Amino acid sequence: MDDNNRPNHIEDALVQLHSGQWFGWSDSKNKIYANLILHPKCYVDGVYKDNPYSKPTESEVNAKLTEMQTAFDNAKTKQTNDETSGKTKLKNLGLTDDEIKALTGK
Repeated sequence: MDDNNRPNHIEDALVQLHSGQWFGWSDSKNKIYANLILHPKCYVDGVYKDNPYSKPTESEVNAKLTEMQTAFDNAKTKQTNDETSGKTKLKNLGLTDDEIKALTGK
């Protein structure tokens, strides 16, 4: 995640695919798809057992990351649009900019 909590790395997508520590990195300082490894064992439903998951393709991981980024961006846009719409409606009711700021903090 970046500073705004927007997904920006394949690790953000990988942790959403399955719960638990099912994957790792052959080089933890260089977290790229080529260094993605599956742990031989992991917890599944509270039971430590052979890892039942297969390594997703790079395309699958990138698609998941893009899906997460799109959802984040859409939510951010909706929030901005809702704020603008709400302020407009308050102005139409006769509130001043200072009154709206006092209510919303913006």
